[in-house]
Amino acid sequence: MKIHFIGIGGIGVSALAKYYLAKGHKVSGSDLVSSEITEALKKLGAKIFIGHSGKNLPKDTDLVIYSPAVQKTNLELNAAFKIQPRPKFLGRGKIQILSYPEALGDLTKKYWTIAVCGSHGKSTVTAMIGLILTKAGLDPTVIVGTKVKEFGGSTLSNAEGSNCRVGKSKYLVIEADEHFASFLNYWPKIIVLTNLEPDHLDFYKNLRNYILAFKKFISHLPKNGILITNKDDKNIKKMLRTHFPRPLEKVLWYFLKQKEAKKLKKILKIPGGFNVSNGLAALTAARALKIPDKTSFKALSEYRGSWRRFDVKKLVIGHWSLVIVNDYAHHPTQVKVTLRAARKKFPKKKIWCIFQPHQHQRTYYLWNDFVNVFSSAPVDKIIITDIYDVAGREDKKIKKLVNSKKLVEAINKPFVSYLPKEKIINYLKENLKSGEVVIIMGAGDIYNLTNF
Repeated sequence: MKIHFIGIGGIGVSALAKYYLAKGHKVSGSDLVSSEITEALKKLGAKIFIGHSGKNLPKDTDLVIYSPAVQKTNLELNAAFKIQPRPKFLGRGKIQILSYPEALGDLTKKYWTIAVCGSHGKSTVTAMIGLILTKAGLDPTVIVGTKVKEFGGSTLSNAEGSNCRVGKSKYLVIEADEHFASFLNYWPKIIVLTNLEPDHLDFYKNLRNYILAFKKFISHLPKNGILITNKDDKNIKKMLRTHFPRPLEKVLWYFLKQKEAKKLKKILKIPGGFNVSNGLAALTAARALKIPDKTSFKALSEYRGSWRRFDVKKLVIGHWSLVIVNDYAHHPTQVKVTLRAARKKFPKKKIWCIFQPHQHQRTYYLWNDFVNVFSSAPVDKIIITDIYDVAGREDKKIKKLVNSKKLVEAINKPFVSYLPKEKIINYLKENLKSGEVVIIMGAGDIYNLTNF
């Protein structure tokens, strides 16, 4: 088929593009800006357009897949709908038009799917399960919202690994994102639920609606399906006490006090109690598939972490050196546990945190949580830069109410300050002595600063 992706530079959409390239389809796509992701796709054979235009849509396109972030006014999407005004209908001379979640949802029906969902830890657990299945010889296909270093041996990867592994077996392991209720398109045989905390309140408005979406997703399990979930999470336990339209026949729990946690703490290369919990989730999923613990522990002990998930590198220039940690944390709980893990891993070093808030609405809804987390953060210096603006998802009224300067004022601590992003590199060069740990944190484009 000829498949065109709108928003192909996204971490999820690009994984699906890699999948179709590996399957021999002709892939094209567009995005607003060039990136390492679009450049990597070019090398794999995709035709990439920078900027959106109806002319980008190749002739005789069979399938258009668009990112949920793409606006309804997008020129390419409108051009596709002019050819095919009825989405999902595939007829002679017509184009099938699917959102990324819809397209991935179709794959979940064709494969024996394991879907990982939750407020935090989805990418890590998806990667862990994918690696265990690979080590066990089950040769899974894996689609994940980060680049996994151990997927680096394929043609789909670059030096940092890949967000897609294409296997030859029936197994598919996916990261099931809840934003815009995307995961309601997926139909897995196993669901792994890591935790539940308020997030994406621009869409869900409150915790109740958020939990109801997860509850509906869990109802997608077949009668013999398995739910694997976290016994340490109070919101999960509360949700599972409520009525489900069809009773869950099999629920497998994991928790930090189980005996395997001590072994994982010793063998995992990635720090933090939250990663021990992630490892337990993956181990429980492997046991559901009858994979021996020996295989699972071996795979988990070799896991080197994923791109932007406490991704550590050393920068050495002469006698001057730094430890740079690239991390995706953008929710207050993620920030808290990541900074605690950093302090535990580097107990004697000075730790600086450069944080870019992600989306004005998240900052607004979780304002008090951010203030509390940064006020008591176990680090020596925090720099908060401007909020990463997510096009098409921002409320104009809220944008006027919140900004990073106000957040710093509310935190009101001498070790917390504001700097615009373009001034951060020079500030670091002028003020870092040598030997510090610098955590570059956020879900936006702040990770570009890791290359200074």
